Amino acid sequence: MTQFWNDVQVYGPGFLSAAWTVLWLTLLTIVVSWGFGLAAALGQRSDMKAVRATAAFYVWFIRGTPALIQIFIVYFGMPQLGIRLTPYTAGVLALAINSGAYVTEIIRSGLSAIPIGQTESALALGFSQRETMRTIILPQVFRIILPSITNEALSTLKNTSLLSTITVVELTLYAQTLISATFRPFDFYIAVAIIYLLLTTILTQLAAFFERRYARLY
Repeated sequence: MTQFWNDVQVYGPGFLSAAWTVLWLTLLTIVVSWGFGLAAALGQRSDMKAVRATAAFYVWFIRGTPALIQIFIVYFGMPQLGIRLTPYTAGVLALAINSGAYVTEIIRSGLSAIPIGQTESALALGFSQRETMRTIILPQVFRIILPSITNEALSTLKNTSLLSTITVVELTLYAQTLISATFRPFDFYIAVAIIYLLLTTILTQLAAFFERRYARLY
């Protein structure tokens, strides 16, 4: 126990800082990925063939390639095109692009679950397409897709560990730094696993709260 408390005092602040990095990376990625996902989902329903094809290609390409390769393309590949990003910016962008493809399919399934009659009725009452989507359709879609979107958010949180490969100092890279100095891989990887477990549990409970809240509203 003495060794345990000594480790907490010595390495605890570093783990807290790394966990905070994971949290804000996850939150930024979720916000950006929802934007990508909503745009692509609406693009799939567009009347313009080019827009539908672009959205379909995006989903096909991203879902068919590994997230790690996508991170490498954004961070190591884009400089060849004259676009240089910091590791943190590249990490958020790559994870958001990856997650956005899955969010697209989640939103698409939610939109498909809403009866077309609701849209037709709203348009007949004088609502514009944008007003109908914003005030009538999307609130219902959000309630329907909340469990699925929560699972994708959990995957995004765990995928932040991949950013250690591009020098983002999150939990995994911080643990690897300690392991190289102490040669204690079991101890520190277990610590990382426990912290991720706590973070995913908090996110799951937060999602459950919103599910109960929306259940009361509807």
